[in-house]
Amino acid sequence: MKRIALSTLSLALLGATGVAHAQSSVTLYGLIDESIQFAHNTVDATGANKNQVGLVAGNLQGSRWGLKGTEDLGGGLKAIFQLENGFDPNNGRLGQGSRMFGRQAYVGLTGDQWGTVTLGRQYDPLVDLVQPLTADNYFGSTFTTPGDVDNNDNSSRTNNAVKYTSPVWGGFQFEGMYAFGGVAGQTGAGQTWSGAATYATGPFSIAAGYFRAENPHTAAPTRAAFGSSSTSDGTFDNQINGAYAAAKSIGIASVAIQYVAGPFTANARYSNAQYKPDAQSGFGSTEKYNVAGAYLGYQATPALLVGVGYTYTKASGDASATYHQVSLGGDYNLSKRTDIYLVGAYQHASGDQRAANGALVSAGAAVGSYSYNSASSSQEVVSLGIRHKF
Repeated sequence: MKRIALSTLSLALLGATGVAHAQSSVTLYGLIDESIQFAHNTVDATGANKNQVGLVAGNLQGSRWGLKGTEDLGGGLKAIFQLENGFDPNNGRLGQGSRMFGRQAYVGLTGDQWGTVTLGRQYDPLVDLVQPLTADNYFGSTFTTPGDVDNNDNSSRTNNAVKYTSPVWGGFQFEGMYAFGGVAGQTGAGQTWSGAATYATGPFSIAAGYFRAENPHTAAPTRAAFGSSSTSDGTFDNQINGAYAAAKSIGIASVAIQYVAGPFTANARYSNAQYKPDAQSGFGSTEKYNVAGAYLGYQATPALLVGVGYTYTKASGDASATYHQVSLGGDYNLSKRTDIYLVGAYQHASGDQRAANGALVSAGAAVGSYSYNSASSSQEVVSLGIRHKF
């Protein structure tokens, strides 16, 4: 990351107004994550399975640039802000629904004794506290839940959000968030709320939390998809949960544990995601996803990390399907800011899933949070990439 120093002129102007900002700073930062990717069993325009090779960005982390800053207000109190843009390096387009600062955009206050309050577009507490104890934190999209049905790969961010983050007390920390729906006369329409807590002692860490987002009522026969009128974006990356974009609400409970022993890092997680319908949803019964995952990483050398992960996803309710996914990865640091990686995953699907047209069809595989769909019960994705941070 590059720190932008206050210029001599800026300091002179500030001095002229009698305001001291000696402890203020603004930081420009970012990263570009790009790869050559091979995907086996992806559907083409005719619905047939084909192989696909191309450039795909954002495997370990989404490409981004941002600004963040602090201003010391005295007495241990600081003003903070962060603006973070997401983009696709393959075509230069904005990410997150073509938003200028779609990844994060918030302002707030922080104090050592009482914690931090931020307002704006933000990550929810599960992403902040639970996701870091999962495989996704180390190897990204290839190691995450199929379809990202539980937002393990932070596909969703929340608008209009007020979030409180506590200080760390003896290894314990918690977060709470509430997002205003903004619908006149209907306080709860489109709202999102979430809470999570984490505890770390020595090599052991545990975190748990809950997230709930409401999709407001509309006059149309079928309501708009999540993200168009709700405060939270949708988590609909591929065919696994795409049929439930018009759900009345999404509820996600998640817990993860992690243990670090020398060069080894092991973690396990469980989540329950529920997509609940009403008369405007286009499906009749709550679709539930129970997800269990495990990860083992080995820091073979100071520069080389290798890891293996397994994710079991069981869908039930409106449709019943099972997804088994095994992921492998290696990440090698060429320097402090540049690394190269090789990641891959195999997934097998069985049972039935709801198609976008409302029909029940044989479950098709769809690795991780990629947008690849398959008409087959199996799919493989392999990526050879480079990531540069600045």
